[in-house]
Amino acid sequence: MPGTPLRRAIASTMGAALAVAMAGASPADAASKPSNKVPTTAKASDGARVTSQKWLTSHEVDLTVKSVALGQSVKVRILVPKGWKTSTTKRYPVLYALHGGRDHYQSWTRSTDIETYAYKYNVMVVMPEGGVNGSYTNWYNYGKYGTPEWETFHTTEVREIVERAYHAGTARAVMGNSSGGEGAITYAERYPGLYRYAASYSGVLSIRSPGVPALLMFTIVGANDGTDPFRIWGVPGLDDVNWRQHDPLYLIQRLKGTGVYISSGTTGKPGPGDNPKTAPWDIGLLSERMVGATNVTFAQKAQELHVPITSHIYGDGRHSWPAWKREMHTAWPKIMAAIGAKRV
Repeated sequence: MPGTPLRRAIASTMGAALAVAMAGASPADAASKPSNKVPTTAKASDGARVTSQKWLTSHEVDLTVKSVALGQSVKVRILVPKGWKTSTTKRYPVLYALHGGRDHYQSWTRSTDIETYAYKYNVMVVMPEGGVNGSYTNWYNYGKYGTPEWETFHTTEVREIVERAYHAGTARAVMGNSSGGEGAITYAERYPGLYRYAASYSGVLSIRSPGVPALLMFTIVGANDGTDPFRIWGVPGLDDVNWRQHDPLYLIQRLKGTGVYISSGTTGKPGPGDNPKTAPWDIGLLSERMVGATNVTFAQKAQELHVPITSHIYGDGRHSWPAWKREMHTAWPKIMAAIGAKRV
């Protein structure tokens, strides 16, 4: 009968589902999207804290962190796995993804399919701001140190916040592209045991090699944000003690016990995904050639010192996202295995 309670209930349910669909969301998405209320535990031991959070989807959230180490508020993006709940007591393996220079915390979700890859595993992905010229270090500031302290922000403040308030576990990995790749390897060296795996895609892995300090200084000045390049690590040569303590090649023996993946191009020629008509003097080609040389040196030193690493020196390729996306795909299974992240 058209007027039975059962038929009316079915019609009502279908109508509600249709209304939600027309609004652009499914009933499950609407019901599962967490609250934007900041957890009371979203604080670090030095007083850094989350001042706001915005859930973009049911598994992607942007945090605003008022950082003591940086002396300013910056963003952190997190991808949470299936089944993640605000109230859960479960701890998840976590991958920290660091961006390159002249970029920001949104770069991995903007330029790769990392969301698709992450959602296939019970893994959290944390993508913190690194600054236009952060260089993944606590700035030297002509020997006075002080803000900005990007290394402290990443390895202490962000880590403590996601572990205390967002259910990140202690099975950690770190990866990055360009300066983020250098940062990933350097962090793993400076904090042995903090990460089970570190991956670098076109990272500068020897910051003191001939010509490299000049390239780094040129890149920093070229950002046109007024940064004094000597504030970061100091003056090349004059402040070599500080440069050494942040040089991936110099610290390489500290990687023993950590899984490592490095990759880069070397030829200065366009590769898959690049415009084949790119001019030979293109900065993306020239810089990748120099970056590639530091990766070759790093791989040779690792072999000499019996530090086990996986290297993919692929020859042709520009210093750009097509290559970094492919390398993320290649390294992903190794990273997930190292931190015990399972497919779901």
